[in-house]
Amino acid sequence: MSFAPEVLERLERDAKEIIARYPKPRSALLPLLHLVQSEEGHVSDDGIEFCANAVGITPAQVTGVVTFYTQYKQQPVGDFHVGVCINSLCAIMGGDQIWRELSEYVGVGHDEATEDGKVSLERIECNAACDYAPVMMVNWEFFDDMTPAKAKQLVDDIRAGKQIAPSRGAESVCTWKQASRVLAGFNDGRAGEGTQAGYASLRGLQLAKESGWEAPEPERGAE
Repeated sequence: MSFAPEVLERLERDAKEIIARYPKPRSALLPLLHLVQSEEGHVSDDGIEFCANAVGITPAQVTGVVTFYTQYKQQPVGDFHVGVCINSLCAIMGGDQIWRELSEYVGVGHDEATEDGKVSLERIECNAACDYAPVMMVNWEFFDDMTPAKAKQLVDDIRAGKQIAPSRGAESVCTWKQASRVLAGFNDGRAGEGTQAGYASLRGLQLAKESGWEAPEPERGAE
């Protein structure tokens, strides 16, 4: 394993904390993969070996998990990983056009990074934010109601070193490695920042209250 001694020491300390949260060590595999990704920016062969040793399974088993979940990257991505949703509703609302124009504008394709390492792109099947379609994400933070022009400006701002703010959630976007550490379960203290639910998400609840609608009482079984 080729981790530098200080990196390996840090990984082992954090891994021990993560594993202690679970009744069985192998249950900690997903956050451990985010942990090694927070150090390297992706999950390398060394990262796979580290996780396998930490939870007592084989590298092949870890690799099966890495290749199944798209949040784990096997090659380096940019400091700011930009995802464009191209699933049904976002596609209809312009997601496909955003992807085509943005990919051509940036000069990279799916899961590819720019030469300066600042930006990478990903075609995402669903951001689970259909009420704001078309939606993009940067390091898993939401950017709602996007257009090709807004997408290009967003990437320009990133590459210029400007601070970018998502539509909902945190007040600014952290780096890919920092986001991976949060996903590993280490709180960055920013969970309560910004708008937690926007207008479109709450519209149904508002209409129900205005109209006096209530959920029906559950049917009782025969006594």
